[in-house]
Amino acid sequence: MDNQDNRNQQNNGRPNQKPNSSKKGWLYTVLLILLILMVVYIVGLSNKIEKITYTEFQDKVVAGEVAELATVGNTAYVLLVDSKIDSKNFPNKADFKFTFINSELLIQFINDYNEGKLEGQTQAPETKIDASYNVAQQSWFTTLMPYLSFAIILVLGYFLIKSMMGASGRNMGFGKTKAVLGENVKVRFADVAGSEEEKAEMQELVEFLKNPRKFTRLGARIPKGVLLVGPPGTGKTMLAKAIAGESNVPFYSISGSDFVEMFVGVGASRVRDLFDQAKRNAPCLVFIDEIDAVGRQRGAGLGGGNDEREQTLNQLLVQMDGFSGSEGVIVIAATNRPDVLDPALLRAGRFDRQIVVNRPDVSGREKILQVHSKNKPLADDVDFKAIAKITIGFTGADLANVMNEAAILTARDDRSVITMNDINEAIAKVQLGPQKRSAITTDADNKRTAYHEAGHAIVAYVLQKDKKVHEISIIQRGMALGYTQTRNTVDSNSMSYEQLCNEIAMAAGGRCAEELIFGEKSVGASNDIKQMTNIARAMVTEYGMSSKFGMMYLGSDSELFLGKDYQSHTSYSEKIAGEIDEEVKRLIKENYDRAVKVLKDNVDKLNVMAHVLLEKETIYSEEVDLIMNGATAEEVIAKINEKAEILRKQEELARQERERQTEQALMELRERAQRALYEAGVVSEKPEVKATSMQENAKDNETAENVENANIDNNLAENNADNSENNQENVENESDKQNKSTSKTKKNNKTNNDEN
Repeated sequence: MDNQDNRNQQNNGRPNQKPNSSKKGWLYTVLLILLILMVVYIVGLSNKIEKITYTEFQDKVVAGEVAELATVGNTAYVLLVDSKIDSKNFPNKADFKFTFINSELLIQFINDYNEGKLEGQTQAPETKIDASYNVAQQSWFTTLMPYLSFAIILVLGYFLIKSMMGASGRNMGFGKTKAVLGENVKVRFADVAGSEEEKAEMQELVEFLKNPRKFTRLGARIPKGVLLVGPPGTGKTMLAKAIAGESNVPFYSISGSDFVEMFVGVGASRVRDLFDQAKRNAPCLVFIDEIDAVGRQRGAGLGGGNDEREQTLNQLLVQMDGFSGSEGVIVIAATNRPDVLDPALLRAGRFDRQIVVNRPDVSGREKILQVHSKNKPLADDVDFKAIAKITIGFTGADLANVMNEAAILTARDDRSVITMNDINEAIAKVQLGPQKRSAITTDADNKRTAYHEAGHAIVAYVLQKDKKVHEISIIQRGMALGYTQTRNTVDSNSMSYEQLCNEIAMAAGGRCAEELIFGEKSVGASNDIKQMTNIARAMVTEYGMSSKFGMMYLGSDSELFLGKDYQSHTSYSEKIAGEIDEEVKRLIKENYDRAVKVLKDNVDKLNVMAHVLLEKETIYSEEVDLIMNGATAEEVIAKINEKAEILRKQEELARQERERQTEQALMELRERAQRALYEAGVVSEKPEVKATSMQENAKDNETAENVENANIDNNLAENNADNSENNQENVENESDKQNKSTSKTKKNNKTNNDEN
């Protein structure tokens, strides 16, 4: 409880909270006002009055050129006899001005002139000077302006010094951590699907953070670090957030690349600052994503061991388990490259646990699909279990992308629900890219592609009993002219010798079909050849499946980065390398011959499948089963057309239902508006209740839909007259129910109208 209170008090003064900008706003406002006043003052001084000396003024008076005089403070303004300035604007506008010291001498001088007593005067002048003294006090703005100018200089100096200090602070701030503090994380374990065992491991960390005495009384200590290992997109970051959300403790998140900068020592300084903040808020979690950016093995670069990244790693090692302990701070790191991490980082005491977050299995994929489809309208034909079976190898991020792409495809077609076809198209789009229907191809290329893909499909259908041909298409996607997709019927983590040989034969099926039909080769099998070679070489060098070499590992020991040695080494001689090549060649040749035999035995089915592909461009497992069971091309095409017509009718019925619902909603809204106007006294005529007509339309549409669905079912269920009669009876019964419901509703509406 004390730790929680201390953490709350420290959080109030945490430096990375959002600063209050109200003071800055007031300062900027004051500065703007001062600048405006300065501009006004400068503009007011733009019409300057010529300044003369007191002696020059006396000369003009003796010469009889002065008509009026006005003093404002110690400044006198002069209007000449022949002045072009209107006397009404005097003294704001004047011909001349001068400054005097003794006002009594000025008054005596003007009086002497008006009375003709000045030296050189013989008589009083005909036109006397109209003098006015202290006509107005000096302007407050003129009095205040010097002080305002001084204030403006002070404010500008303040901001200049502050900006310079800020720039200096930013330069020194390179050593501050870039970790983002997230409090009150909303993610929970319920939001993480498909990782049940991983969540169970993480649940213990939550128990440690919530109730540490449960473990410390038995002598157990809280784990210092947990390393999440797994392919990209499997939910490692989501698991870390779920721990923070469940334990309700501060959560610092940072990427491994955020530690390293161009300046030496910055990374180590940021590590120290991160753990200092974490200790002040203990217990808390520190999540480092992609830790391999700073945790790679030391001494593995061309620059030696004194580079910036290694200094950062050394500081991280010390902070996690050194003399400066980090009690109450649990470090969670994520990486998909555990093989390149430094061994000192992986030892017990730093990362006590390594949790492997694998790709989800079929049940996990089904749960993930349910999570990502919560806010999406789905059609009745969407089967998550079937989707999970055909998305083997997909991660959680892949499945989220599939559902998002399916929603985008549905919106693009202006439909209201996501269908199974949308999801199948989204799966193909995620794997291979969008369709390129606008690509211009010749008939000869299309025919070659159709036989190539049909060859893949038939070999897979015959040999791969553990797989199912899911989709075949000759529409371009990405870099592929066509594609054949097979799906495992069950999840399997291993493959036998026979299964690998079947994979090689299936990859060879496209080239075999081209040679069998056209008698020549093409470049379309380049990717298939690469796949066949990789599988065969792995069987010989890594899996010990060669009868010649037996249980020998002949793989390469090369590193994926420049490590201790600058070149890779092999553990066998050049003679063995030649024998490996011969074994790889033998495996490819044997399975190529198997594919040729399968296609020769099924050449009639090869022709049928290619013909259907040329006609329809894409076929699925149902059509493949029909073809392999002996159906003709015309029968398969007719079946495809029938299925497409059923889908078209279903979409039309769905469209009509949407229009009906929209129309009904508009009419109900219109009726409520008319009723409100009537109750408010705006209109005198009582509105009619049209709910009965809407219910009749709904009844008619629903009856028509039932009849249409019954007809569709009759077409699909061939030679089944009993089902047809039952469906018709169901339609009539449903129609009678609707009629009774409509009559009852009419009576109720009539009663309500009478009461109104």
